[in-house]
Amino acid sequence: LLTSGDLHAELGERATLVQFSSAFCQPCRATRRVLGEVTAMVPGVAHVEIDAESRLDLVRSLNILRTPTVLVLDASGRVVKRASGQPRKADVIGALGLAVGE
Repeated sequence: LLTSGDLHAELGERATLVQFSSAFCQPCRATRRVLGEVTAMVPGVAHVEIDAESRLDLVRSLNILRTPTVLVLDASGRVVKRASGQPRKADVIGALGLAVGE
């Protein structure tokens, strides 16, 4: 389980999209845009972006190997899905369905 303390941000009421990024990662920008669009569409979902280089503790504990990596958390902070690379919007929406139990 990940807590708001782990993320240094509030968890979403229904689900949280956690994005690990790095400064010069081109796909990270596109991923940020996709996740932003999805959180705008789905109520109760938060998007938290974490700079991988500044949070090596979390990167190691979660075994994040590349950026962007996106974790989909349910309301309790449990990881229900993870993916590396730039996600497709449809895949993010599908993963959120798992997280919110729909």
